[in-house]
Amino acid sequence: MSVADVGETLEGRTGKPPRKRARRSGWSTGYLLLLPGLLWLLVFFVAPTIQLAATSLYDSAGSLEAGYAMTWSFGNYLDALSTYREQFVRSLIYATTATGLALLLGYPLAYAIAFKAGRFKNLMLMLVIAPFFTSFLVRTLAWKSILADNGAVVETLKSVGILAPDGRLLATSVAVITGLTYNFLPFMVLPLYASLEKIDPRLLEAGKDLYANGFTAFRKITVPLSMPGVVAGTLLTFIPAAGDYINSELLGTPRQYMIGNVIDNTFLVQLNYPIAAACSVVLMVVVVVMVLLYVRRAGTEDLV
Repeated sequence: MSVADVGETLEGRTGKPPRKRARRSGWSTGYLLLLPGLLWLLVFFVAPTIQLAATSLYDSAGSLEAGYAMTWSFGNYLDALSTYREQFVRSLIYATTATGLALLLGYPLAYAIAFKAGRFKNLMLMLVIAPFFTSFLVRTLAWKSILADNGAVVETLKSVGILAPDGRLLATSVAVITGLTYNFLPFMVLPLYASLEKIDPRLLEAGKDLYANGFTAFRKITVPLSMPGVVAGTLLTFIPAAGDYINSELLGTPRQYMIGNVIDNTFLVQLNYPIAAACSVVLMVVVVVMVLLYVRRAGTEDLV
């Protein structure tokens, strides 16, 4: 009996091809499983984003008491860019620098956990995520104490001549970038580890059998195979760092304020909702464009 005959027999007994029915059942189950997440995104992401975009087009001359009129004021975006251009640029510079530092620090750490940790692998992973057991605010305040003018770090740097006798770290760009790097470092390490841990060690052995030294095997095998983790880690670090305002608020001064501080102040202090919403929309658009260009350049479009 041929395969076609078996299919016809089954179809005759059940009335429907069993493979198509199973496929249809699988699709319906998949949609049901996706439904809660889709509803969550719709209510708490899509709808607020639409409302935010609409708010950015209100008349900025209005007030919270009198209300804002929808005047389709696209000029709010020009006002936001012209007034807070410095903070936009500073946010991107700080986020890019912190992401680069996190990659430089996180890659060796993830590599050591994946290939060298042995029975201490779980312990090292726990130490990586241990900062998440405390508040983001508490961790940043801890850096305020570490970088204090009379702290051990500043005194040591002064003693070796790296800092001038009247130099300081707190309330500088160095402090803000240091805080950003530290707070988002786990977001870099964990994707890198997940990518490196999947690499088959036999590939490295094969590279050495083909007369590749350790550095060449790392450059030709390890780095290319870990690129999905590099891309995921840099995105998970850059995106929240670009919108952060806690580190510049606690570790910097108004001269180090990022666009997140502007949005916070414009929303909650100035109560100028249209300009604050315009700044938020501009930040989102800039970050999305940069992410798409980066992912396309990295050749990993399947990650988005």
